[in-house]
Amino acid sequence: MVQAHTLRELLQRVARGELSPAQAAEELAHLPYRVGEGVMVDTHRALRTGESEAVFCAGKSPRQAATAFAALAAGGGPVLATRADESHARAIVEAVPTAVHHPEARMVVLAGTPTPCGEVAVVCAGTSDLPVAEEAAVTAGALGASVTRVQDVGVAGLHRLLSHVEGLRRAGVVIAVAGMEGALPSVIAGLVPGPVVAVPTSVGYGAAFGGLAPLLAMLNACAPGVAVVNIDNGFGAAMVAVRILRRRSEGA
Repeated sequence: MVQAHTLRELLQRVARGELSPAQAAEELAHLPYRVGEGVMVDTHRALRTGESEAVFCAGKSPRQAATAFAALAAGGGPVLATRADESHARAIVEAVPTAVHHPEARMVVLAGTPTPCGEVAVVCAGTSDLPVAEEAAVTAGALGASVTRVQDVGVAGLHRLLSHVEGLRRAGVVIAVAGMEGALPSVIAGLVPGPVVAVPTSVGYGAAFGGLAPLLAMLNACAPGVAVVNIDNGFGAAMVAVRILRRRSEGA
């Protein structure tokens, strides 16, 4: 837990010339911050990783979600709340009126001014997969990516996907979201030069086992260049995509 006197001492050392600003920033990168009862947020994560901590709302009360979001928002945007239901969204927007609710993505976002990092294409197999695809698209857009959405192009009608191939080949990273048999990422990876981040969804009939079947299919993709995140994890897919693009744009 960061105490106010710790921060003052650190700043005083910079003022006396004992630490450079860069050294002070490095020390701050390792300090957590506690806010409120039962809520701890990592206000320095952006210094370490490039993105601030996100608020995962599922399992939190609306008050807890709003408290955490407001604490992060005090440092400016972007701030993301994921898996937010209507009650979470109302509480967060009441606490931070400039935050915007994205109901289809189940997210609340406080916009910031992130450095543009490149283009992400978010490809969705079916309309039932849209909530996960929108979580990926909203996250990537908030973190500085230019987002192209391609929807309802599952492999049951391959011609629908093929009409978008030229645009997908221009994207720095493609996020492919699919349930059922989960074949879409493998097909895309055989058509585009960029990395493909595959997101299995829990959409499907009984033998899909809540997303386990597409997860295993994506892990066994025959086309190279496919990385797989957890079931329904559009947020995680966007984070992978943005970090790839950011490092590429930095020349790393």
